[in-house]
Amino acid sequence: MQGLFITFEGIEGSGKTTQLLRARDLLASRGRRVLITREPGGTETGDRVRRILLGSAGQIDPAAELLLFFAARRQNLAQVIEPTLAKGTIVLCDRYADASRAYQGAGRGLGEKLVDDLHLRLKLRDPDRTYLLDCPVETALGRLEARGHGRDRIEREKLAFHRRVRTAYLSRARREPRRFFVLDAALSPDEVFDALKEDLLTLVAHPRKAR
Repeated sequence: MQGLFITFEGIEGSGKTTQLLRARDLLASRGRRVLITREPGGTETGDRVRRILLGSAGQIDPAAELLLFFAARRQNLAQVIEPTLAKGTIVLCDRYADASRAYQGAGRGLGEKLVDDLHLRLKLRDPDRTYLLDCPVETALGRLEARGHGRDRIEREKLAFHRRVRTAYLSRARREPRRFFVLDAALSPDEVFDALKEDLLTLVAHPRKAR
């Protein structure tokens, strides 16, 4: 069996983590080995970077923020993702390079070209499939409010920031339709998963078609 690298993307409150966990359970029920990881995180180094990026009370320079994300990503790839894929395990990752393109490239105004250049220079792996959970920013942020817990540093950004992020995600999906599968995250979790499930099972049955 081949390993597959599948990423889940979307703005804050889009429900991507919920769908990732449901995907894991589905694949495990079909007898596949599955590992879940996240960005930033996945390793001790990545988790420390995560606390800096999301928990810091002060301002972080946009370029420094981008480089911290890439440092955590490179470590996760080298230590966890690549060795796991080599064993034939499916890796599900909560955010990856597309998040940097959307959040730092568009949201912070650094430009997607810078992110793409770093991605290429570091020879980072591209996902086999990216599930983009898309919904209006107001809907997603409303879900965050309903959860009733504090927001992290990026979740506290202004509405215009999150709108730039969403626009960048959709733009990337249009440019790479073979890799992206866009899901209507304004629907109920069950309806979203029904659409995801069909594509995921086809992908696992015919992995070469994703490449």
